[in-house]
Amino acid sequence: MSASSGAAQRFGPSARAALALICVLALAAASTPGLRSLEIRDGRVFGALVDIGFRSVPTMLCALGMTFVIGTRGVDLSVGSVASIASVVAALGVRADATSVASSLALALTCGVALGLFNGLLVARLALQPILATLVLFTAGRGLAQMASDGNVLAFDAPGFAALASSTLLGLPNPLWIALVALGVLVVVATRTAFGLYVQALGDNPRAARLAGLPVTALTLSVYGLSGACAALAGALVAADVRAADASSTGLYFELDAILATVIGGTSLQGGRMHLVGSACGALLLQTLTTTAAMHGAATEGALLIKAVAVLAVCAAQSGKLRASPTGARA
Repeated sequence: MSASSGAAQRFGPSARAALALICVLALAAASTPGLRSLEIRDGRVFGALVDIGFRSVPTMLCALGMTFVIGTRGVDLSVGSVASIASVVAALGVRADATSVASSLALALTCGVALGLFNGLLVARLALQPILATLVLFTAGRGLAQMASDGNVLAFDAPGFAALASSTLLGLPNPLWIALVALGVLVVVATRTAFGLYVQALGDNPRAARLAGLPVTALTLSVYGLSGACAALAGALVAADVRAADASSTGLYFELDAILATVIGGTSLQGGRMHLVGSACGALLLQTLTTTAAMHGAATEGALLIKAVAVLAVCAAQSGKLRASPTGARA
C-alpha cells in the first residue's frame, strides 16, 4: 500500500463524517433561520450553533471512549449508567464540601475508571462477549446510582463545581474546551503512541495480537477503563450544568448515541481502526438534528424518527457497497 493510499484510508472516514456534518448543518441552517444567528453578550457567544456544540459534549466524550472500545471489536453499553453513577458521586462530594471541586471531580473519574475496569475484567478474564459483559453494568449501574442517592435528586450549591459547565473561555462554554482537549489528547494517543497501535492491532486480528505477544489483557482493561473515565467526565459535566444529579435520567441513552456517533464517524464495529475526529463529528451531527427538530417544534417521537432516518442515510452513504464503482472497485 502506498503512503498516499494509506493516508486516504486513515483520514477518509473522518473526512466523510465532517462532510456529512457540514451538509446537515447547511440544510438545517437553510430550513431554520434562527440556527444561523450568533450574539455576543458580556464577552460570551450565544446562539443555536454554540448550544449544539455545548449539548453535544456528553455524547462526544462517551463516543471518544467508545471509539477505543469498538477499535478492539468490543462495545460498551454501560456508559450511560457509569455517567449516572459518576454524577451522583460528584454531587455527594460537593454536597459534603462545596469547595472540594477538584477532589469531587477526581473521585467521579476514579469511580468511572473502576467501573470500566470491571467491564474489562469480565471481557478479558471471564471471556464474556463485550455486549453481555457491559450489559451487567448497564442493568445494575443505574440501580446502584439510585441506591447511592436514596432515589432523590441531589441538588447542590457549589459555584466552583458548577463553573465547570457554566463558565466560559474566549467566549465559549468550558465543556467545549474540555471536549476539544480530550479529543486532541486521545488523537495523539491513538496515532502517535504504541498503545494506539496495539489497540488497533488487537481489533484487526485478536489471535495474531496474542501470538505476537501483545499484552491483550492489559489493553482490554485499558480501553474499558478509558471508556469509563470519559463517561464519568460526561456525567460530572451534566451534574455541573444543572447543579444536581438525577440518577434516573442522567446518562439516559448515552450508550446508544455514543455508538451511533462512533459508527457515523467511520469506526467499524469489526474493529481495527479508530477515527476519533469522525466520532466527534458524529456527535455534533446527532445534536444538530436534535436541536433543529426542537426548533421546528417537533415532538420527541418525531425528533427520534428524524434522527434515525438521517443516521441511516449517513451510514448508507458511507457504506463500501454504495461507494463502489459498477466494476466493484472502490470509488
